Amino acid sequence: MDALVRLLQLLVLLLTLPLHLLALLGCWQPLCKSYFPYLMAALTAKSNRKMESKKRELFGQIKKLTGGSGEVTLLELGCGTGANFQFYPAGCRVTCLDPNPNMEKLLTKSMAENRHLQYEQFVVASGEDMKQLADSSMDVVVSTLVLCSVQSPRRVLQEVQRVLRPGGVFFFWEHVAEPRGSWAFLWQRVLEPTWKHIGDGCCLTRETWKDLESVQFSELQMEQQPPPLKWLPVGPHIMGKAIK
Repeated sequence: MDALVRLLQLLVLLLTLPLHLLALLGCWQPLCKSYFPYLMAALTAKSNRKMESKKRELFGQIKKLTGGSGEVTLLELGCGTGANFQFYPAGCRVTCLDPNPNMEKLLTKSMAENRHLQYEQFVVASGEDMKQLADSSMDVVVSTLVLCSVQSPRRVLQEVQRVLRPGGVFFFWEHVAEPRGSWAFLWQRVLEPTWKHIGDGCCLTRETWKDLESVQFSELQMEQQPPPLKWLPVGPHIMGKAIK
């Protein structure tokens, strides 16, 4: 099976050779950083239409964390185009973190369309190193389709724990690998080297639930959903929350 995967990877590489050459020469990454926000804007709009009820169910739980002040400090990792903003309740003071500075212009548009939120700041940083944010400074951290593309999911989750206050909640929605041994998993392995370039570092075969289980949250709730866009090679999605 491994030999078949390598053969098919080679065929895909040959079919997409210009892309890989651009990546080898260092030309692809700047181009990807420029076009990727617009690709994300198109895909998340389609995804939100399909997953609206589930997202409202997940993020509707944030209301319970407002307390007496009526406010919630919320950090969104890899905030992208701000596709989740419409699902956050009023009273959220939102800090956005993304390693791609080109996301901010689309993020500003989303903020203008969601006046029920208070926009705190946009932080250009990776999830593995959020030193700009203080310990125990957030009531809520949100990650949707982010842990697939970071260098170290476990390190990101450790940073999430650091910035969450005791009792704070991490809400997540991530795509994960297909079951090992399946044909779908085989094709994910075949396409992953090329998909990483197209998807700005996105990995198709991550078993992110294992990282969530390995980090010492006091409580973890998780369920699996089918992929909303079946024509993409991404696998099933996991959604849920983890409490510090």
